[in-house]
Amino acid sequence: MKDHYRDIRKIDPTHGTHLADGLANHSNRLEIGPTLLAYREWEAAGLSLPDVSAMRAHRLARLVAGVAARGYGGVLMFDPLNIRYATDSTNMQLWNTHNPFRAVLVCADGHMVIWDYANAVFLSEFNPLVRERRAGADLFYFDRGDGLEQAATIFAGEVRDLLADHGGGTMRLGIDKPMIHALRALEGLGITVFPGEELTEKARSVKCLDEIRAMRCAIHSCEAAMAEMETFARAEIPNGGVTENDVWAELHRSNIKRGGEWIETRLLTSGPRTNPWFQESGPREISEGEILAFDTDLIGPYGMCADLSRTWWIGDDIPPRPDMIDAMRHGHEHITRNMQGLRPGLGLRDLTMNTHFLRPEFQAQKYGCLMHGVGLCDEWPLIAYPDRYVPGAFDDYVTEIGMTLCVEALISPEGGDFSIKLEDQVVITEDGFENLTSYPFDPRLMGV
Repeated sequence: MKDHYRDIRKIDPTHGTHLADGLANHSNRLEIGPTLLAYREWEAAGLSLPDVSAMRAHRLARLVAGVAARGYGGVLMFDPLNIRYATDSTNMQLWNTHNPFRAVLVCADGHMVIWDYANAVFLSEFNPLVRERRAGADLFYFDRGDGLEQAATIFAGEVRDLLADHGGGTMRLGIDKPMIHALRALEGLGITVFPGEELTEKARSVKCLDEIRAMRCAIHSCEAAMAEMETFARAEIPNGGVTENDVWAELHRSNIKRGGEWIETRLLTSGPRTNPWFQESGPREISEGEILAFDTDLIGPYGMCADLSRTWWIGDDIPPRPDMIDAMRHGHEHITRNMQGLRPGLGLRDLTMNTHFLRPEFQAQKYGCLMHGVGLCDEWPLIAYPDRYVPGAFDDYVTEIGMTLCVEALISPEGGDFSIKLEDQVVITEDGFENLTSYPFDPRLMGV
């Protein structure tokens, strides 16, 4: 990575109206953001803060360019992560995923409108790129009941009028995840609807300098939280009575106190519950002489995802079995080999076909992909294993500078009593890649 990705900007939360990242320097700011603990840790680590205003401008420009390239009048977004990308605002994100009350329209001329919760339209006032704030996109039955069709017609009329004023003379509209009444109402008004998720995923796939800085900060905070979780696990499990949920709660606690936002899954298990993978943390008490494995899926400060996986051996006086060490080394080799050749301009199909092959005993229960994009969450593209490759799904695309990827390994013997889960997060650079992850691999399981 070039030096300009690492220049150090002074972090001084005790002076000025704004912090070095451009966020307001007071506790009553509308936008959520990092805490003083996070700022101090990043300063000690020599990290540069992102310019949040520049990051927001970059994201809007990516969306507008995507609209122009497809000849749309705009892109209408209901997905909370796409709304976060466009506006950098949040509003009850988890509740919003199953009660879609927010929407954002980005028009061809850059005019951006948000429909928010009626009592909370002020939540994006900090971002001058949002030109209008309205309410009325809550098109779900719980909220609207039998008045849903009428509400959808009113909303669709607003979208049509905005496209007429700001859509460059076309009623072609990309939409990511519309409710069915919204879709029918928009089409009923003569708007031609296209799948907008393709546009938003590709817009989000290439990060600017400030997004990479924000991701570095989020990963640093995630790794600090992982360290606190590991310290707790190693200190408390020998005393007995410590459950998987107890350990997992430490990661949540540590994330929130640094200004992180949520964790998307509960993927932490121990002992035989690690196999098969994808069981989630529960009340099982962890004992010494067992494996503890997890996948953070953590949304940290600035809304950036830190998607890291590690597997630990618990027990100072009990060595791990040779087959566990062998599996750990094989998983480490797998992710190391698969990231070694990363560079700009690689065909995504080539990444699939040139993968490091897992041994036969680990094939049946290998992970669902060998790499995937990452940003505000897991994102496009998905790099499949050869036997799960779908011709044409990703063939026309290549890696680009600024793409961020998670490189995965699940070493899980079929019918076995353990799994090894490993994952690192990298960025494609001008001359190759940089591994953004620094958390060590358990030396006991590595056999060193």
